[in-house]
Amino acid sequence: MTDTPTAPEDADPEPTPQTPPADLPDTAAVPAADAPATPPGDATAAPAAAPVPPAPLELSPAACAARLAELFPALFGAGRALPIKLRIQSDIQLRAPGIFTRRSLSPFLHRYTTSTAYLKALVHAPHRFDLDGAPAGEIDEVHRQAAAAELERRRSLFEARRAAERAAANEARRHAEAAARQQHAAEEAARRERAALLRAYESSTLTRANFCALKGIAEADLDGQLHQAWLEREQRAQEMRPPPERGPQTRDEKRPVEAGRPERPQGRDAPRHDARPGGPPAGDRGPRPDRPPRPRGAAPPKPAR
Repeated sequence: MTDTPTAPEDADPEPTPQTPPADLPDTAAVPAADAPATPPGDATAAPAAAPVPPAPLELSPAACAARLAELFPALFGAGRALPIKLRIQSDIQLRAPGIFTRRSLSPFLHRYTTSTAYLKALVHAPHRFDLDGAPAGEIDEVHRQAAAAELERRRSLFEARRAAERAAANEARRHAEAAARQQHAAEEAARRERAALLRAYESSTLTRANFCALKGIAEADLDGQLHQAWLEREQRAQEMRPPPERGPQTRDEKRPVEAGRPERPQGRDAPRHDARPGGPPAGDRGPRPDRPPRPRGAAPPKPAR
């Protein structure tokens, strides 16, 4: 309500009489019924209303990150986390009006600035960055120390969680090993009981019904247990049986050939050990050049005294 008084809206202005000019004939006058009617109370036409811009859509953090990387690739599309300047939300609203709402930007910025990669960048980066990727102020030492403390806390939690996981895995392995040992012991006890049942049945003179009543076994289960016990006995006998012995080995079998060394030929045609490499065999050297050949049948010469 204003201080200036205004006329009531339902008050109509007084009609102004319209008098035709004197030089026109009476037939030129427009009848009052044919004259265009003016809406009462509208002295002038109202101006056209300006179009209302559509309200920005609410974006999820992932959609907001994709849109920011598209609009500001130097900061949000660099492929690595960069420390952003303070009051970056106002710069985003100024550079991209009508695209992001506060309800869209706040969750994204909170998730972005609390990530481990961002905290590491806040500890090691020399300064902050604006939307164009340019330096935008130094990082306060308080913020740097807070980021380092948060990283240390997360590292401690991670190591504690890993230690708890390792302890749980070791405990589960111990339980599994204990269960396996118990199962093996139960199987061994059942196997011994079946073996004793088979020996008792083979040496018993009781009837089948009396034997089953004595052992507390149903007659329908007796054959299955006896057959399984017999198979287990055959398996134990097979395992305890020594391997078949081989026949007498020859000299060549007893003396294996070394790897990479050719096997030496045997027989009369084999070369002698004193044969020189590259020369004729020891048996084919021929007579010495310093003594004449001896005739066949002659006695060997006696050595000189």
